[in-house]
Amino acid sequence: MSQSPEASMLAGRRIGAASTACAAALLGACSLAPRYEQPPTQPVDHFAEAGTWMPAQPGDRTARGKWWEAFGEPTLDELEQRLSQSNPDLQAAVARFTEARAVALRARSGLFPSIDAHASAVRERSSGNAPLGALLGGKPSTYNDFVAGLGLAWEIDLFGRLRNTAAAANAEAEASAADLSAVELALRAELATDYFSLRGDDATTQLLESAVKDYDRAYEVTRNRYDEGIAAATDVDQADTLRQNARAQLAAVQLERAQLAHAVATLIGEPASRFSIAAGPLAGSPPPVDPGLPSTLLQRRPDVARAEREVAAANAQIGVARAAWFPVFSLSGAAGYESTLASTWLAAPSRFWSVGPEGTLPLLDAGARLAGTRQARAAYEEAVANYRKTTLVAYQEVEDSLASLHRLAEERRADEAAAASAQRSANHADERYTAGVADYLEVSTTHTAALNAERDALTARIAQLAAAVALVRATGGGWASDAGRGS
Repeated sequence: MSQSPEASMLAGRRIGAASTACAAALLGACSLAPRYEQPPTQPVDHFAEAGTWMPAQPGDRTARGKWWEAFGEPTLDELEQRLSQSNPDLQAAVARFTEARAVALRARSGLFPSIDAHASAVRERSSGNAPLGALLGGKPSTYNDFVAGLGLAWEIDLFGRLRNTAAAANAEAEASAADLSAVELALRAELATDYFSLRGDDATTQLLESAVKDYDRAYEVTRNRYDEGIAAATDVDQADTLRQNARAQLAAVQLERAQLAHAVATLIGEPASRFSIAAGPLAGSPPPVDPGLPSTLLQRRPDVARAEREVAAANAQIGVARAAWFPVFSLSGAAGYESTLASTWLAAPSRFWSVGPEGTLPLLDAGARLAGTRQARAAYEEAVANYRKTTLVAYQEVEDSLASLHRLAEERRADEAAAASAQRSANHADERYTAGVADYLEVSTTHTAALNAERDALTARIAQLAAAVALVRATGGGWASDAGRGS
């Protein structure tokens, strides 16, 4: 029996009221995710290798600043700037972060209604043997169908499935931001380490070139003494051995220097064949360790921030898994025009509309929802364990770097003192040999020891700079006041 227009309008109003009630229920919807609390770690009172230095909670958004400027190397400053513009790994990390933000935005879009517009113009022929064909006398019919309208779909998030999905995606996007920071910090630290090693090779090259010149002069003097019958043939051979060994060491250092220059070229995004860096002095020095900045050191560590965001994402996924046990309610609707004639397609009698809620509840799934809940809980526990491990590793790396800085400073002082003593010993051996009271073996031994001692002092200095860069990376971007204020 057909309804009157008034009855149809009343029914429409009732359906609209029910839909409005469903929408209002969304405002008071609950979330089944556990209340998130940052996992506890094992706090320490201070860093054993730095007196009053204190650990801190993750805060990856804290500005790092241009920490490399504290080393006082203008060439390094220029290279770091070029790295930020052209490094392929950094560009890939930026793309991954942009992708993660897009995924989070797409997840958030599920919280809102979606509206689609559609239009079609179809000519159809129905089957005479179709289920409704008997109503037409069993004869096929041919007709046009013109349709234009709007469709509405909205899942009402009563139990927080969509909100927790969006929260998890947002946490993953923040974790991706921490990944970007980690990649940038690692690349900048690698560039600084390679640069100081390259400058160390420049200093070593200068030392060895000077040694080769001295050994060549000593060889000529010894050969002349041999020609005059003053020196033995073994003295000439030992003098030649010294200078050839120095040349071999020089070639090895020059090879290492070339490889480091190629590595620097790759880091700043340039072909190694087109990049060159002029030789220069090892002028940089480790910035002083300032113990007056408590509770700020680990705030900038991106790996700690990433691990914490992974815990937050896993916590939200528990809410998604729990929501699978409850009904899913949605609101759908449609409105538009439909006619069999193009001339009456957009006429008032051709209008149609529909709106109404829908709910589904899975009843039997052979344990799939239970398994999903257990999986989400286990993933959360794994994320918590990984976060705690990350913080422990952070403490370890800071302690290791501080210990390296302290011990390498002592090693450098001892090596420099040893180099000075070895050089004095070599000078005395030269004088004794010239006076005829020492053989050339003593000269050879003391000069070899002097050269090795000077190289050891240079090695300690390079290692000290590398340890300072490692401490910058371990603290998430430096400890000096300038680094903490950002740029």
